[in-house]
Amino acid sequence: MDQTLKKSKTPEQALSSLMRLCARREYCTSDARRLLVRWGVEPSAHNGVVERLMRERFIDDRRYAEAFVREKLKLSAWGEFKITSTLRAKRIPADIITEVLDEHTDRNTNSDRLTTALTRKLRNIKYKDAYDLRAKLMRYGAGLGHDFDSVAECVAKLLKDYDINQD
Repeated sequence: MDQTLKKSKTPEQALSSLMRLCARREYCTSDARRLLVRWGVEPSAHNGVVERLMRERFIDDRRYAEAFVREKLKLSAWGEFKITSTLRAKRIPADIITEVLDEHTDRNTNSDRLTTALTRKLRNIKYKDAYDLRAKLMRYGAGLGHDFDSVAECVAKLLKDYDINQD
């Protein structure tokens, strides 16, 4: 097993690369730190590189969280639980997560998105009986990160609308 080691980047090279990447799409500080580690940049230089990126507004965790929340709510139909846990894994501060979710979530719109996602799933799902269908829809809705009560309410409404016997 002959493994060739990649040449590690200098802090200046890493800064330049990160500036290029950040100009194309949003990155958070944990993404930048992960890339610095992968590129083999000296750990003592990480803070300086990240601070410069933040000072020059290439990286902004709040802006990243806003873009992430907008995308996941509108395009992926994710619920608040899944969005929150993913942003926490990215080490976005809890106060930023709370503020951004409060700004961008609307209970009625989220319910409509959940209904749309579950309806789409209902049309493509294979099931043995109403119990099996309900369980699969509940798992799917929970997997999207919506709260149990919202999913249960939406599934019950769908089963009633499609006249599927729930006994």
